[in-house]
Amino acid sequence: MTTVTMVPKFSLGMVVVTPGVQALLKFPQMPVVELSMYINRHACGDWGDVHPDDVGANDRSLEDGTRLLSAYVLNGEKIWIITEADRSVTTVLLPDEY
Repeated sequence: MTTVTMVPKFSLGMVVVTPGVQALLKFPQMPVVELSMYINRHACGDWGDVHPDDVGANDRSLEDGTRLLSAYVLNGEKIWIITEADRSVTTVLLPDEY
């Protein structure tokens, strides 16, 4: 069996979760481990379900230090993970909370 290790490509800073995402975690008892998996994927450059233009923008952002955006589906709802340009804060939110 081969083990794949994902290595973070940037600092997340402080990670915050909005009330909408917190509600997703409470019903129906969604484990925080699943959310952590998405945060780790984001940090490792797996941008999830974003438009190809956003993939390119994120890849360039790793070089020029602009904002990073990933999108995933958690408990049937799309979530966004956004790391600010200065890498001080990463926010996990629902698109309508933006």
